[in-house]
Amino acid sequence: MAFNFTRADFPSDFQFGAATAAYQIEGTSFGRVGSSHWDTFAAVPGNVVNAEDGRVACDHYHRWGADLDLVRDGNFDVYRFSTMWPRVMPDGRTVSAEGLDFYDRLADGIVARGLSPSLTLYHWDMPSALADKGGWTNSDVGKWFADYTQAVIGRIGDRMDAVATINEPWCVAWLSHFLGGHAPGLRDVRAAARAMHHVLVAHARSMEVMRAAGQKNLGIVLNFEHSQAASDAPEDAVAARVYDGIYNRWFAGALAHGAYPEDILSALTPHMPEGFEDDMAAISGPIDWLGVNYYTRSLHQNVPGMAWPSERAVPGELPKTAQDWEIYPEGLYGVLMRLQRDFTGDLPIYVTENGMAGGDPGDRGAVDDPARVAYFDAHVGAVRRAIADGAPVKGYFAWSLLDNYEWAFGYDKRFGIVHVDYETQARTPKGSYRAFQKALARS
Repeated sequence: MAFNFTRADFPSDFQFGAATAAYQIEGTSFGRVGSSHWDTFAAVPGNVVNAEDGRVACDHYHRWGADLDLVRDGNFDVYRFSTMWPRVMPDGRTVSAEGLDFYDRLADGIVARGLSPSLTLYHWDMPSALADKGGWTNSDVGKWFADYTQAVIGRIGDRMDAVATINEPWCVAWLSHFLGGHAPGLRDVRAAARAMHHVLVAHARSMEVMRAAGQKNLGIVLNFEHSQAASDAPEDAVAARVYDGIYNRWFAGALAHGAYPEDILSALTPHMPEGFEDDMAAISGPIDWLGVNYYTRSLHQNVPGMAWPSERAVPGELPKTAQDWEIYPEGLYGVLMRLQRDFTGDLPIYVTENGMAGGDPGDRGAVDDPARVAYFDAHVGAVRRAIADGAPVKGYFAWSLLDNYEWAFGYDKRFGIVHVDYETQARTPKGSYRAFQKALARS
């Protein structure tokens, strides 16, 4: 199968990339890596499918050269990757020369292949030593993250074309501290409220460090869902707005306007850090671009008698991925247009993650994934439509380059455009990889 688009359908400076995250691919048993809260979360029975963890993952620590060759040979422009905090600072504070050496080699390898390096400083791997002190609930986390930023940027910043501070603050804070689905696995509204604020304070402190160092092209990556009411009932509309407020408007509003949405803040204020208002000016400091991660829509229903937030997601009727997420490319178009209209204006936007988990047949040889090809084709089409209608979208990144450790789903869900045999670590490009390779070829 082939895509219904080519590179020529986009502006000449539009960038196509492939994305990964350190914990999901590197392997924490290689090199000197401290424990992270994902290691301890995964060690608790029931938290992760099959009790799987990131000890081996895709062995990218040793295979990074061949993996970068795949990015280059797929005709992508950009490689989006992350550094692992406990590899750079195993105890959360002391810099590891060995850890920085690895990322130094990786940065050189990206550049040597003619790829543009796009760094994400934090993709969910809080060092356990800092988690022991409260992690994202501790008001000192902004300083900790600033120190980590200084270490990484001081070593590889000279080769980075773009840097994002944090990936998906909603997952870092709400999913992990209120819903308990990710490390550290808390279900505590006070912890969640503090994490929802402190993650943005950490972003601000990191930006200050990088601006002072002269680093260019800085942003943050937010995840968005298209939130809808499950019915025409007014109470379901309220439920959808609550979810939208927590998931979408909280972070976009703070960054763009220096204010949290009043309908959500009114419920969280008793649990917020004292004096949080004083941080809002720094949180809303200028960024150079915004990253948008989009996968699905969600339908919401009011739950009578339930304490705030009185909503729950219900299944929809659209085709679904192996992750049971509805396939709704129209939602990506809607998110991009809404951001441009209500939050970001002319600020450049990059779709930094988009993709689907699928049941890919076969462990070796050719791997066909026509559903994934169709998914990418429809979502890139939504990006084209948004650009035509005035949204300043400057790039699109496929998630993910490799099948990898999918957090609480372990190795059960495969998002990669390249198949990974976890027993042999053999890489096999899928049909979706070949479709990108053909569409992105330069004449």
